[in-house]
Amino acid sequence: MSLALPFAHGQLIVVILRDPRERMWGRLLGLDAAGLAVRGLDLRVWEEVLTLVRRGDQDQVALGTRFFPIHRVETFFLDEPSSGVPSLEADFLHRTGLDAQDFLKDLQPS
Repeated sequence: MSLALPFAHGQLIVVILRDPRERMWGRLLGLDAAGLAVRGLDLRVWEEVLTLVRRGDQDQVALGTRFFPIHRVETFFLDEPSSGVPSLEADFLHRTGLDAQDFLKDLQPS
């Protein structure tokens, strides 16, 4: 019996990694037994990112498209509100006025 997972391409997720410990936020691009691909940013710079985006300098934000091997993934979860705390997506919209999905959109080939 297979388990139906609630994760789909394009959903916003938070990933907790180990060795070294990192926290990432971004759009899920892919998920399989080997790992997961995410377009997003390291949460250590969350406040700095919000400041840059508010100033209109979103082109200065170092977004990355990364693959994380499954052995590094401690856990990941949908970016949802919890216990009265808004999701990071809602916080991003409230504090910058921009839609997080647009901000994290896939790169277009040139």
